Amino acid sequence: MSTLTCFKSYDVRGRLGDELNEDICYGIGRGFARAIEPKTVVIGYDIRPTSQALAGQLAEGLRDEGVDVIDIGLCGTEEVYFATSHYEAGGGLMVTASHNPIDYNGIKMVRAGSRPISSADGLGEIQALVEAGDFGPTKTRGSLEQQNPRDAYADRVVGFADVSTWRPMKVVVNAGNGVAGPAFDVIAGKLGAPVDFVRQHLTPDSTFPNGIPNPLLEENRAQTAELVLSKGADLGVAWDGDFDRCFFFDETGAFIDGEYVVGLLAGAFLGKHAGAKIIHDPRVIWALLDLMEAGGGEAVVSQSGHSHIKATMREVDAVYGGEMSAHHYFRDFMYCDSGMIPWILLIEHMSASGKKLSELVADMQARFPSSGEINFKLADKQPAIDAFEATYLPDAKGVDRLDGLSLDYGDWRVNLRQSNTEPVLRLNVEARGDRALLAAKVAEISKLITEA
Repeated sequence: MSTLTCFKSYDVRGRLGDELNEDICYGIGRGFARAIEPKTVVIGYDIRPTSQALAGQLAEGLRDEGVDVIDIGLCGTEEVYFATSHYEAGGGLMVTASHNPIDYNGIKMVRAGSRPISSADGLGEIQALVEAGDFGPTKTRGSLEQQNPRDAYADRVVGFADVSTWRPMKVVVNAGNGVAGPAFDVIAGKLGAPVDFVRQHLTPDSTFPNGIPNPLLEENRAQTAELVLSKGADLGVAWDGDFDRCFFFDETGAFIDGEYVVGLLAGAFLGKHAGAKIIHDPRVIWALLDLMEAGGGEAVVSQSGHSHIKATMREVDAVYGGEMSAHHYFRDFMYCDSGMIPWILLIEHMSASGKKLSELVADMQARFPSSGEINFKLADKQPAIDAFEATYLPDAKGVDRLDGLSLDYGDWRVNLRQSNTEPVLRLNVEARGDRALLAAKVAEISKLITEA
């Protein structure tokens, strides 16, 4: 095959038909078997119309290389992570396009122990094997069996909760017709919590009648926010398509930016694990660093992206890691990200504090206002990067190039980085208690980027 554009930094993702199809998936199955050398592989898939067929071809490719396949069916990405370790498999493949457009699909991959696979650690080798296509004759066929690990998975998630501490509250949950609904229902049934769950779009539907589930987009937030308000709920929770990310709304319907959620969850863990190490990405950091210093924890910075976060967590044995993009990672969940564990921890944290969610984040938001991530789609990103460096680097008090370029000026801070997965520049700005300064710097830098 020619060069395959569906291979990205951390996964496989592409437009159906030309960039990703059943033939390519068959090749990926065989390539995965050759590169990773597993004896058994777990496969799962999301609700998109093509996902089951693509998963079937992955299984065919694996089996033709002599690998046994455990098919766990319709599920979320974290259920594949869980099942890979639960069944002691040599790898796991999840067919999902998550929040990408309707004409896309993709594959997320892990090796034994639910460890991530990236372009620098196995994915590049798989790509080379698929592009070469020289697999030769098939081996003795591997087996195929159906399994359902959801009950055991739900037990693991519920194990993060101490429901005896929960106070009664009302919580809106919106799955966006992705695959979160069935898993949520099992988890909620096991909790037996004094919580009234108001369910919204929990039935998986491949047509996505309420839009592609991606609550990070502002236009997708209204349905959750409005239901929180109309039902008088204490909290709103929404997931993306494969529910490895979750998003929160306070009792006023306001969306809570990811960096403040990381702060809340870090605080919850510090309450249980004194002096704990917490991993964070370098985009927006001041609120978390302040909280960690006050709480006696140790903040450890990592490059953005799940493979980097997970590797750093394992290196320092961190109990929790969080990214402002709504990925939350847990040591006691194979160091993997989960979209179900965070809302359980947040309800517990709200119960323990006796405060509303808006009250829990108000101090962080006031003392460390931030811009949220602003994305710029540019045909050529380098002129904007060069202009940014020329303008802002000389006067910076602190410079960090761990992930993009972070510049600290004392009263405000900025991070500009190229996306690992999309052709965009990502801008994040934060300030110390000065929203006017924040707004001015966002406008100033945005103008420079768009005019470069």
